Amino acid sequence: MKKIITFLVLLLCTTPVFAATTSSDITKETEIQTRIDSVAVKLLNNNKITKRIIFAYDKRAKKKALSTDKALTKRQIIIYDGLYQHIQTDDELAAMMAREIATAMKSYDGSFGGWIDSAQVALGSKKFETVSDKRAVDYLVNAGYNPLAVIIFINKTCPQKRHDTFSRHNLTSKRLARVYEYITFKYPQYLENNEYINNEYYQNFLLTSVENRKKLEKKIRTKSTKDVDYE
Repeated sequence: MKKIITFLVLLLCTTPVFAATTSSDITKETEIQTRIDSVAVKLLNNNKITKRIIFAYDKRAKKKALSTDKALTKRQIIIYDGLYQHIQTDDELAAMMAREIATAMKSYDGSFGGWIDSAQVALGSKKFETVSDKRAVDYLVNAGYNPLAVIIFINKTCPQKRHDTFSRHNLTSKRLARVYEYITFKYPQYLENNEYINNEYYQNFLLTSVENRKKLEKKIRTKSTKDVDYE
């Protein structure tokens, strides 16, 4: 009898306990998915994107970075919970999704049904990363969102590496500087009437981009057409 009791106790202690999904959990997931779909449709329709792209929220995956795999192979954009936690406004959500839409659209372009262009993106082209950031700005403006949210989103979610000499990606500081320059020249009205001026993440961007913004100011003063060598 004692052996049976001991066995049952050990069984209870070693059996994994799975948290039951409550109705409130289901309601929350539904609300998040509805929000994602609403922003997605607005981005797609206002940018006249005729290709099918699917969007899905994944609460189980705690990834804190976007993956281009599904965007390139299945034209499916996964919004991971770990990344979604950084999102506050619909502008920021749109900024995150707009970059991935640019990636998914790349999978439709080029030879062999987009496979060659997809491979170039998957290999981490620095050039495409810059193009994707700028395209996201255009997508946001066309859909009625504030493009400065691209700066907010990148500043929140992309850590700064020591260098990008041997990396497949640009330094985050360079990405932010190029986005800021693009907005400065193409959509200056958003800087003149800056809704994000008191946003703490935008303030942090201004604090950490002093030298790069000085380089941009010099380019503007001299009316130079050369690319700025941001740091």
